[in-house]
Amino acid sequence: MKGKMSDEIHSKLTMMLDELTEQTNKMQTYQDTIRSIRELLKESVMVPMELLSQTQSFIEENKQPGFTTIEEFVHDAMRFKLTWLKSDNQCLEIPREDYEKLDEAVKKMDTPFQDAEDFINSQIRKTLEKYEDYTNERK
Repeated sequence: MKGKMSDEIHSKLTMMLDELTEQTNKMQTYQDTIRSIRELLKESVMVPMELLSQTQSFIEENKQPGFTTIEEFVHDAMRFKLTWLKSDNQCLEIPREDYEKLDEAVKKMDTPFQDAEDFINSQIRKTLEKYEDYTNERK
């Protein structure tokens, strides 16, 4: 059953039809326009408005990461997530302030560690070695 097209949709399709005709330099039909829209939608991702607003606000308030558009932010976030999921690492959340203080302490004090990450990894290795000794003693 075919329904009547609203004036608003007709107007938008006509505008898109004009743009498509201008881009291709040949006459286009509504069907051509709808096909083009379908192709565009295959490459599109629907994002809730609230998340878009939060992302835009973050970009505007945090210039240091270098993002200027939501698209750049999303591309980077997707690359990061894919890389992270493919790795064998586990994420450990440490408050930034604590991490930065630890990093400063490790660097300024006379420690055998290069930085906070080196210190944390060293403590993990040391504890795992102790645990291995512990399990071997229990056997």
